[in-house]
Amino acid sequence: MPQYYKLDRVREMADNDEDFVAALAAAFIEEVPEDAERLRTAVPANDYKETYQAAHKMKPTIDLFELGILDTLIEVQDWGKFEQSDKNVQSQLQTVLTAVENATNEIKADFGL
Repeated sequence: MPQYYKLDRVREMADNDEDFVAALAAAFIEEVPEDAERLRTAVPANDYKETYQAAHKMKPTIDLFELGILDTLIEVQDWGKFEQSDKNVQSQLQTVLTAVENATNEIKADFGL
């Protein structure tokens, strides 16, 4: 049973079509770690636009797979969107990156990707 993500909403969206569930898992593996890497470099560089775009792109997938970090990801996104130079989002970024890494590794193992 998955620890770092949930498939309830994925299965609901896929109408329990396991091939479609596997395709969504593959899409997660392909896209989310890449966007997380964009965040990893954009936040320390104070690249607000890149931070906003990467976090915004990740939101639907993070929400669908229920990683439990949507609110934290939105904090990072809003930091970029509103150019909140007076705010430090390093701990939120680390929370997001850890959750993505854990979920990615678990999805790879669970789906043989």
